[in-house]
Amino acid sequence: MGHGQSSRFVDPNPAIRRELVELLYTSLPQVMSINAAAITGSVTLAVLHRDPGYIAITFAIIVNAIGRVVSLLRYKQRSARLSDRDVVLWEKVYAAGATAFGLALGALTFRAFQLNDAPGAWIAFGLSMSYCVGMVSRAAIRPWVVLTTTAVLFAPTLVAGLMRPELPYQLGAAMLVLFWFSIREASRHLSTAFIERLEAKHALARQANHDFLTGLPNRAAFLAALERTTGSVAIIAIDLDGFKPVNDRHGHHAGDELLRQVATRLSDCVGSGGLAARFGGDEFMLLKPVADGAEGRDESMALAREAVRTLSMPFLLSDIPMVIGASAGLLVNERPLTDDTVDEVLRRVDEALYAAKRAGGGRCSWADADTAQLRQAG
Repeated sequence: MGHGQSSRFVDPNPAIRRELVELLYTSLPQVMSINAAAITGSVTLAVLHRDPGYIAITFAIIVNAIGRVVSLLRYKQRSARLSDRDVVLWEKVYAAGATAFGLALGALTFRAFQLNDAPGAWIAFGLSMSYCVGMVSRAAIRPWVVLTTTAVLFAPTLVAGLMRPELPYQLGAAMLVLFWFSIREASRHLSTAFIERLEAKHALARQANHDFLTGLPNRAAFLAALERTTGSVAIIAIDLDGFKPVNDRHGHHAGDELLRQVATRLSDCVGSGGLAARFGGDEFMLLKPVADGAEGRDESMALAREAVRTLSMPFLLSDIPMVIGASAGLLVNERPLTDDTVDEVLRRVDEALYAAKRAGGGRCSWADADTAQLRQAG
C-alpha cells in the first residue's frame, strides 16, 4: 500500500473525517441490539452462578452499555456545532466506549474458561463474535477503531485458550490471531475504497460550488450561504478598478494570477468567520455576520474599507509590481431572506457598487446612500 493510501487510512481530511464520524454515530440500533444481548447473557450467568467475577463483569457491561447509548445521543444533539477538533475528540470517545465494551465481553469469556463453565463460555463467546461482526460492519468507516476494539475483545479469550492444557483450545486461540489479521487486511481495503469514494464525492461537490481559477466559493455557493444566514450580516460587492488594462497589456495569464492574489487577500480580509466568493469576471462578494444596529454598520464599513485598502496595495506579477484599485457597495441585512428578497438585496448592493465606480472608484458606497454621500475608503 502506498504512502498516500496509508495516510488516508489513518487520518483523512477534516471534512471527510467529519462524515466518517457521523456514520460511526448512526449505529444506535446496532448498539442497542448488542447491549440487550450482552446484558441478558451476562445477567443470566451472574444469577445462575452467583459468582463475584460474573457479577462484576455484568456490572461493567451495564455501565458501558448505558455510557455508549448516552454518547450516541449526545453526539446527535451537538454534531452541528462541533469544530474539527471536537470531531476528533468524539471519535476517540466512540473508540473508548467500543473498546471498553469489548474488554468487558472478553472478560466474560475469560471468566467462563476459568470456572470451566462450558455453557457460560459458549454464551460469552457467542456474544463476543456477535459484537465483532457488528464492529466489522464499521470497518470501512474508521478501521483503527475496529482493530483496537477487536484486539481488546479477543485478548482475554486468547489468553484463556492458551492457558488451557488441551490442544484444541490452544489451536482455537491461534485461530483468533489469524482471524484478527484477516479483519485488519479487510479493514484496510474497505477503508481505502470507501474514503476514495468520499473524496471523489467531495471533489465533485467542490467543483460545483467553487471557482476553478481562484478556489473561492462561486456564485451558487455564495447565494446558498446568504439564504442560510440569520441575524445581521454585512453583504459587500467588490469590483476591481483597472483590471482590464492588466489583461490587455500583460495577457490573460497575468490577469489570472492577479485574480488569484486578489482572492487570497479578500479571504484574509474577511477572516474565518466570513465568506469571500467570486461572482464572475473581476467581481467578488463578501459575507460576514455583524452586530445589530449602528455597531454592525460600523463593522461593515470597516470591512469594506479594509478590502478596498488591501486591494490598492501593489501586487507582484512575475516580479513586476502592479497597482490596481477596487470599489465596494455594501449593506447590512437584518431580515430573513427568501428567493425574492435575495435578488432585491443583490440588486441594491450592485447598484451601490457601480455608484462608487461612477464616483471615481476606490470608494465604498452604502446601498441606502445617494451618490453624493459616498465616503472615500481610507
